[in-house]
Amino acid sequence: MNWAVIQATLPTFIEATLLTVRVAAFGIVGALIVGILCATITRAKLPVARQLVWVYVEISRNTPLLGQLFFLYYGLPKLGIVVDAEHCAVIGLTFLGGSFMAEALRSGLDAVEPIQWQSAQSLGLSGVQTMRHVILPQATAIAMPALTANVIFLIKETSVVSIIALADLVFVAKEQIGSDYTTAEALFLLVSCYLVILLPVSLGAGWLERRLRHATFGD
Repeated sequence: MNWAVIQATLPTFIEATLLTVRVAAFGIVGALIVGILCATITRAKLPVARQLVWVYVEISRNTPLLGQLFFLYYGLPKLGIVVDAEHCAVIGLTFLGGSFMAEALRSGLDAVEPIQWQSAQSLGLSGVQTMRHVILPQATAIAMPALTANVIFLIKETSVVSIIALADLVFVAKEQIGSDYTTAEALFLLVSCYLVILLPVSLGAGWLERRLRHATFGD
């Protein structure tokens, strides 16, 4: 292990880490928004909208992110729509992650006892108020382990975006290995940077899960 090489290339990996975090953060936020919307629609009495959500979930979950990125970056320009690499990565993560978030939240909604709906309605709450203040907090607490797993999954999926020439961690590591043949150093920095990103997320999500369950159920 050549520590001089690691020191020299560390700034490049830090820059790539920031890019990876930025893409992952926007993708995860977008996936959560899509997931909440889709999970809510599955509880609504809107057959057409529910069918559209089902189609989206099936397409999203059964196609790889790699194929989605190829379509966004190389396919859309054929239709006259040009999107830069970073936005393609965010859109791809949102599209892929939204279906997983929707299924996690749907399972959480299904786990909430029907009496909760009835109690909220007996207190005069509207359907929207019931969902927002009573049902969704409980469903989120129940689904938190699955949501956490999806967040970590999406962060790790950013390793695929290098295929569209986005200078993320994997792209920088491959470039260093290809140009300088410092494989051990590049892989050490790659793994270290992913640990720096993922460990705080994992620990923070565990803490948040405990807080949510305590605040919602008193566990």
